[in-house]
Amino acid sequence: MTLRPAQGGDTQRPWVIGHRGASGYRPEHTRAAYELAFALGADAVEPDIVATRDGVLVLRHENEISGTTDVATRPEFADRRTTKSFGPVTMTGWFTEDFTWDELSTLRAIERLPERRPGSATFDRRYPILRLDELLELIADASERYGRQLGLVAEIKHAVYFAAIGLPLDELVVDALARFPGPLVVESFEETVLGEVRQRGLDARFVYLLEATGTAPDLAMRLGASAPDYDAQLGDEGLDDLATRVDGISVDKSRLLTPDARAGVELVDRAHRRGLEVFTWTLRPENKFLTPPFRGAGGASAWGDWRGEFDSVLATGVDGVFADHPDLAVSARDDS
Repeated sequence: MTLRPAQGGDTQRPWVIGHRGASGYRPEHTRAAYELAFALGADAVEPDIVATRDGVLVLRHENEISGTTDVATRPEFADRRTTKSFGPVTMTGWFTEDFTWDELSTLRAIERLPERRPGSATFDRRYPILRLDELLELIADASERYGRQLGLVAEIKHAVYFAAIGLPLDELVVDALARFPGPLVVESFEETVLGEVRQRGLDARFVYLLEATGTAPDLAMRLGASAPDYDAQLGDEGLDDLATRVDGISVDKSRLLTPDARAGVELVDRAHRRGLEVFTWTLRPENKFLTPPFRGAGGASAWGDWRGEFDSVLATGVDGVFADHPDLAVSARDDS
């Protein structure tokens, strides 16, 4: 399966992927955010997938949901607040795996970054949490409405943790996506789960996510101090190794926007020579999220020279970009 944008033809590369929908304009992972992403021209959308206690796949940035739902204001769920450890990280809050779907369905989404996106925050508490199967139906409807086959980039979150508590995300995700008709990518920061999903025979492309620094959590857990870090995995030997198991990589945009402008092009070229596609995340217009050369006046929430940064990313030859504001990324791509 060769990945191509929804409109067809290489002239539309790179893919523009609505990051959690059009999350710059509506609270992320809501029906409104996904519908708007397609209306603004996105070729695909990217949900983050976690599970409920009863094995329902839901769309949340993390399994801890106090920052993206109104759960903290709901007295009936006050006793669900707890502290959990995920390797070296400890988190306190409310977690999807401690709720049934019937309970989670009563919650309402809120803007994760209200201080940066007050316009989106005006939609707080309007929309319920969305299940993965509801998003698949939404994509089918949007494909028919816009006359183009729209795609899905499904990110599996915290698979090792969920497997340890009896919720095997590889099995649940394959069951959910087996009949998805459009272009399909499965991605994760844990390469282990990508291999498990591939072994289950899902017809998809598999993309490995790499942070700007550090080591993959599943590798660190399994190999300890001997685990290769992300820098090593993006070296020539590391890419050779990855190319035997995955179809692409997805990197923090800072790896493409280094002080040496050639470094991003060289990384993409080295990956392409090994048959790997390259995605990058996340394109956002606010000064807070732009790299320093592209920041402007007006404070962290003001929009800086987003077009300059987007153009610099596109010039590296990447195959896909994740954007909170899909219309901006489509504009930059189509005008380049």
